[in-house]
Parts: sequence; C-alpha cells; structure tokens
Amino acid sequence: MYIGRLVLKNNVFLSPMAGITDLPFRTIVREFGCGLAFTEMVSANGLLRGMGKTGRYLDSSSADRPLGVQLFGSDPETVAEAAKIAAEMGADLLDMNMGCPVKKVVKTGSGVALMREPQRAGAILRAARSASDLPMTVKIRAGWRQCEINALEIGRIAEECGVDAVILHPRTADQGFGGKSDWGLIADLKGQLRIPVIGSGDIRYPVDAARMFLETGCDGIMVGRGALGNPWIIRNILSHLAGGDIHPPSLAEREGVIRRHLEMAIDYYGEEVGTRDFRKHLLWYTKGLRGGAQFRQAAGRISDRASVWEALQEYFQALTESAGREIRS
Repeated sequence: MYIGRLVLKNNVFLSPMAGITDLPFRTIVREFGCGLAFTEMVSANGLLRGMGKTGRYLDSSSADRPLGVQLFGSDPETVAEAAKIAAEMGADLLDMNMGCPVKKVVKTGSGVALMREPQRAGAILRAARSASDLPMTVKIRAGWRQCEINALEIGRIAEECGVDAVILHPRTADQGFGGKSDWGLIADLKGQLRIPVIGSGDIRYPVDAARMFLETGCDGIMVGRGALGNPWIIRNILSHLAGGDIHPPSLAEREGVIRRHLEMAIDYYGEEVGTRDFRKHLLWYTKGLRGGAQFRQAAGRISDRASVWEALQEYFQALTESAGREIRS
C-alpha cells in the first residue's frame, strides 16, 4: 500500500493512543507485523516550545519504522512549524488529529473541535501541507454529534488541501468510545474520495477486520483498543486476511511478550516509572485469564522489576500446571 510516496508492507496499522503508543508498545506490536504505527498525539504548541516531555513522544528506533507522528493544535502557523520539527526529528509521515474528543484537547479548539470549524480545519491542513512534503494523513470522526455529521465535508476539504489519506473513526465526539461505530460512513467516504481511506473502530477480532474491508471498501484498517494486551491481533488479522489460520498465543508466548515489553519499558523510563506505568499493560495482558483478577490486584502494588518478574513466574507457572491437569483429566 502507498500513502503518498510512503511504501507500506501491508494495510493493517496501529492507531495513535494517548498514554499507550509509546516506543516500547509500538516496538512490541511491530513484532507482529503492523504496516504502520503512530506516536501518541503530540501537542504542536508543546513541540514548538520544547515543553517537558513533548519531544520525547517522537523517540524512535531503527525497528520502529515507518513512523507516523500525530500532531494536534488549533493554530495553522503553530501546526506548520511543528510539522517542520517533526520532519526534522525523523517522522516518516505526519497525521493531523481532528478526532480526539478528550475535553482538555477540545477546549483548546483542537482535536474533534476542528470539525465544527471546517474553514480552520482546512487552514491547518494547508499550512501543514505547505510546511512539509512528508506524506500526510488526517484522522477524523463522524462529526461533533449525531445532528452534526460532517465527515464527508472534512474529507473533501482534506483531499483538496493535498492530504494523502483520510483516517475515519465513525463515532461522534458525543459518543466518545461508547455505542457502535457507523461503518457505513467509511463506505460513503471511500466512495467520495480518490485518496486512500483508512477505517477505524470496533476491530476486536480478525473477522472484524475482514468484515470492515468487505463492507466499506476501505484501503486500510487501523487497530486501537483491540491491540491492548493483545499485540498478536495484528498477526492474526494478517493471517486471516490471507486465508490462513488464527493462532491464539500460547501461555509461553504470552509470558514472553509481557516480559519483553516490561524490560523495554524499564529500559526506556527507568525502573520505578517503567514498572509503575506497566501496571496498566499487566491488566490488559491478563484480562480473561484464570486468576487474572487476583494477579492484577497483587501486581498493582508492585513497583520494582524483581517483584514483577517473580509475580509473573508464579502466575504463569500456576496457569501452566492448571492447563496440564485439565489435559490429563
């Protein structure tokens, strides 16, 4: 697949997610074959001012390619300058966030708030396009609320401004992540635009990915929350789309991925911060497993590497022994 001049090995992508898609998480998900991954959303203003940890959101590695950097902001000139900085820092693609419904983003006039101001949205896209020749996408929602569905209008504006692809999560801002996404809107957008359309929303299983392609005709799909604690969903989607088998992770594979991810987090953030931040991933990785609730309750109080390793060893040993007893019986 192509987005602008960027050649991608496949059309199954990892969505940008605030507080989640850092370098360690992206690296783990890439092990399972995703064609493109994105940073957490990056404040254009923060990047321009060199504020705090904003620049660190763009940290990457040779294994973390190709990389999309997602920017958000409400001022065209600021976003344009941030686009230049992101390009200089090694971005392979720029994504303009016009879909985030979080209040602290929306109240600044950024994110999905821009869908209520099509002229400003267009000005931002034109400014970013003029500032950089990197491939560029825009991520949008259905609209502000059910009576203000304007994804098709914003999509047309994006194409006119020289954007290379549109990513659509077909929920309204009011919906947040609740309710059901309207895949029919993805199909409508695909039928209207000449540039690629990437579908997002409610892809939890490989069959969902296949159904989105079939029902919408989209050019690519983006997996978000479905990858939390489940990076192998990418491998299974790719296999399913190719007519192959789906292989759930064995206990050994699951434990190995958790340990690698934990080590990456500690190497990146340091032991205390890395271990504390990793607790949310432990919750996701062990969701649905026998004894997972008790394990998570205990792990939530752990703040050092050795204790997490010991807890993981005990937990997965118990799971393995339990599975062995079930097979013998």
